Amino acid sequence: MNTEYFKEYSPEMGRDMELKTWGYGGVPVLFIPCQDGRFFDFENFKMTDVFAPWIESGRVKVYSVDTVDQETWSDRSRSPRERAEIYERWINFITREIVPMAGGEMMVMGCSLGATHAAILYYRFPELFTRMLAISGIYSSDYGFDGYKDDLVYFYSPVDFLAGMPNDHPYIEKYNRGRSVICSGQGAWEQPDYARRMAEICREKGINTRVDLWGGDVNHDWPWWYKMTDYFLPWLLD
Repeated sequence: MNTEYFKEYSPEMGRDMELKTWGYGGVPVLFIPCQDGRFFDFENFKMTDVFAPWIESGRVKVYSVDTVDQETWSDRSRSPRERAEIYERWINFITREIVPMAGGEMMVMGCSLGATHAAILYYRFPELFTRMLAISGIYSSDYGFDGYKDDLVYFYSPVDFLAGMPNDHPYIEKYNRGRSVICSGQGAWEQPDYARRMAEICREKGINTRVDLWGGDVNHDWPWWYKMTDYFLPWLLD
């Protein structure tokens, strides 16, 4: 499997950022690790095994990046505004540096808090992200920002900014030209009410995101995330 490692200075972040790619062509896929995760988690947690047939056949090339969760969503030592400003720089790093590096439109995916990041990117930037797989996510900024809202944090909360979006907003047509999945289990450590709320909002707005709830035996853990990824990839990449 062709892999490349990068450690380069990011103008948006003002420091070196690391990432790794797997593959040589096809649909560029941005993989966002779980909470506080690192770029190597895609490999270390064996998600490479699920993607291997797609990578080796040239159907996808995966880009896995570092999060800044430890300075933002997970950090209560800084003020909410300071954390939001750091997170917004990371958003800019993704949209202004990683997307051009990948050559344009990308699919974005993640599990747990990685799914939250994926949904934020997909719904904020439909011209850049045309496919999404969000697994076991929490789609409210309340998880990281404890009810604080400002002009930045509002847009880290899909259940808020999508609910507030006019039904004739031009982004809705863009969402519906792409393909997107939100999936949650209903077992241990899962929070399926967020997926249910996203389903309600998408119905109200006419957004064709596919929302799936799996059973009460489906827990918030990698073995189920492998199964979900394997199940949805053929539809997303068709």
